[in-house]
Amino acid sequence: MYFARPTLRLVINQVFGITEREGQYDVVCTVKGGGLSGQAGAVKHGISQALTRFEPVLRASVKAAGFLTRDSRVVERKKYGKAKARRSFQFSKR
Repeated sequence: MYFARPTLRLVINQVFGITEREGQYDVVCTVKGGGLSGQAGAVKHGISQALTRFEPVLRASVKAAGFLTRDSRVVERKKYGKAKARRSFQFSKR
């Protein structure tokens, strides 16, 4: 199992707990980028999307729990002439 921490497994299995589908589905997924916590959230979002497409009856309960809402925060791009997205290079008086 990729997610070793019990809290991350709990996050992923929340969808199955709300829809009362624990142990009925096998999940195989590929996740890239971010940290373990963000990846667990992405897997939860993907599972909830897949469940609502496979069983449209479950959409109301999954949506009420807030699992269909995508987290829109992304990393800001690095700008030209800056050290990072907003940080300037160190100023030198001499």
